[in-house]
Amino acid sequence: MTDFSDEEIEAARKLFAGPCDFAKGVVALDGLPPADRPEVCFAGRSNVGKSSLINALTGRKGLARASNTPGRTQEINYFDLGGRLWLVDLPGYGFAQAPKAKVEAWTRLVRAYLAGRPTLRRVFLLIDARHGPKPVDVEIMALLDKAAVNWQAVLTKADKPSKADLASAVEATRAEARKHPAAFPDIALTSSEKGEGLADLKAVVASFL
Repeated sequence: MTDFSDEEIEAARKLFAGPCDFAKGVVALDGLPPADRPEVCFAGRSNVGKSSLINALTGRKGLARASNTPGRTQEINYFDLGGRLWLVDLPGYGFAQAPKAKVEAWTRLVRAYLAGRPTLRRVFLLIDARHGPKPVDVEIMALLDKAAVNWQAVLTKADKPSKADLASAVEATRAEARKHPAAFPDIALTSSEKGEGLADLKAVVASFL
């Protein structure tokens, strides 16, 4: 991860310790809130831990709804961070237990969102540290390249694998990211459960203000 100063870390901590509220769930592009501030979004396979990471970053257990049922988040969920920045939770992709037509509909919605949101500063692509990038993750990387959206890999659940397995997952992710022009080179390691890597990730988000 990029090195941040103590002042930057503290400013980011204060930002995320302030108000953060669910703003709206979007099911069609005309429902998007005004593009009046920077926004970052979190993407990843179903059950990779997007909701848990958003809750851990904001220190609010029930802000984003975590679920053991793959594909529960079927809207683009917007969270208002202190009136200064949007945090966006994208629908999970992969093995979503939802009707095929519904999956296709929100896949189209996500693609349209990624391609057409002018204030989107970065997509954080969440990858399970126990498994490394899967073929479906690589598909999303290609989609982000096509949309010319800057993205950064974030390994979740980094406290779960052994050190050797974690190192392998990091190297596999780094090797894959090198193939993609829209990828940001640094890889973030996080654990929502243990709090690992959260301070640095908050600083990355705050740097877009």
